[in-house]
Amino acid sequence: MEKQQGQLQRSLSTAAVVMLVISSVIGSGVYKKVAPMSAELFSPGWVLLAWVLGGLISLFGALSNAEIAGMMAGSGGEYVYFRRIYGRFVAFLWGWSTFAVIKTAAVASIAYVFSQSLNAIVKLPRLPEFIEQAGLRFNYNWSGEVHQFAFLPFENSGVKICTILLILGLTFLNTRGLKSAAGLSRGITYLVLGSLALIVISGLFFGGGSWTNIQTAATPVLDEGEIFDGWSLLKGLFTALLAAFWAYEGWNTIGFIGGEIKNPNRTLPLALFSGMMVIIGVYVLVNFTYLYVLPAEEMVNIAKGKNGIAAVEVIRHFAGNTGAVLISIVIALTTLGCTNSTILMPPRVYQAMAEDGLFFKRARAIHPKFGTPNPALWMQGIWACLLVLSGSFDQLTDMLIFAAFFFYGATAFGVFVMRIREPNAERPYRVFGYPIIPALFVLFCLTLIVVTCFSKPGEALAGSVLMLTGVPFYLWWTRRKV
Repeated sequence: MEKQQGQLQRSLSTAAVVMLVISSVIGSGVYKKVAPMSAELFSPGWVLLAWVLGGLISLFGALSNAEIAGMMAGSGGEYVYFRRIYGRFVAFLWGWSTFAVIKTAAVASIAYVFSQSLNAIVKLPRLPEFIEQAGLRFNYNWSGEVHQFAFLPFENSGVKICTILLILGLTFLNTRGLKSAAGLSRGITYLVLGSLALIVISGLFFGGGSWTNIQTAATPVLDEGEIFDGWSLLKGLFTALLAAFWAYEGWNTIGFIGGEIKNPNRTLPLALFSGMMVIIGVYVLVNFTYLYVLPAEEMVNIAKGKNGIAAVEVIRHFAGNTGAVLISIVIALTTLGCTNSTILMPPRVYQAMAEDGLFFKRARAIHPKFGTPNPALWMQGIWACLLVLSGSFDQLTDMLIFAAFFFYGATAFGVFVMRIREPNAERPYRVFGYPIIPALFVLFCLTLIVVTCFSKPGEALAGSVLMLTGVPFYLWWTRRKV
């Protein structure tokens, strides 16, 4: 069995791996994230720079992770990486964080965009205003700035209810043995690329935009006596990068094939570099089109709305409601497929953890007929639904990116650990630019975590708390083994 798997994976060409890079990354973020990024940076030039920086940093992370994946290819992903590099507890903490925030929040976020796209086509019913505004609100001072914490589970109720129903429905389908066809990912990728090409061509040639929009910054909304200084710009840049990283999320999955493709020392870095360059180019071109058609001030206003999607509003600007409906349908179809793909794989990790006695025992069960980890699927689905109630799309994505970069940095740091501990181990791929590339990525991860604690303290706290809730479970599940 292992020999056959190896032969199949060794047959992957550079072009095939490039396509896998692109299909693993491009998703919902490119349609939506330019608006919150504009609200942080105000300047179209800085927004476009953030897209470039986010792509280059993601490339550094992908190249670093690929070395670790190449050493342990086919052995179970980060759960096994961390168990070998740092020990059982860190491996558990990654698996628990994947369940508590990283992948469940990803499911909730992608499904959220589906519902927002549907809401752009037909207005979803909402609960009465007094119910939507029921919840908790309080202000707090952090690092000399006033922040507001708000927990309004029923706010934007129509979109949230639709999101929850989608998650539950797709979870049920996955428990019945539903498998995405081999061509589904490719088909979704072609659909996404086609829609983005349509946005660029129609926007640049028929959108009625101007260079003035690119050159004109929005006016920052500041409290009395406040100035938009260098520290504000730095915080804004890192907050914008949180948004950009959601659009680049998925690059780490390519590392799973690190040691299993033909000529990995040549093919993997070439495919990663080529794929990420294509993605960066697409993202910059698409977002340039958004900002060319609509001024930054309009993007800031979209960010303030509950259900605004930048791509939809850009198309609506020059193609009317008909164009907005068409692009909304494309986004809905794209996010429907992405939500299903995101739901499908993580429960296998939880099932493996349960087999090791590091997760809820019920998660070990495999359905006798469908061969699916149904209890793990439902645990993930129910928790993702609760996360939907906890916040907005941007809050969810900022929270999961904050949490994910703990482990992205830890994997890149593992390159140094394994070079020292196991210098003679087989490495089908060695990270390009060692030690500079992995060191820069680790340093950036640390900086992102620290700056996020100041710029997005609520999301940072929520992500940290959700990760640390696993500690008492770990102590309980390992109590008889200590």
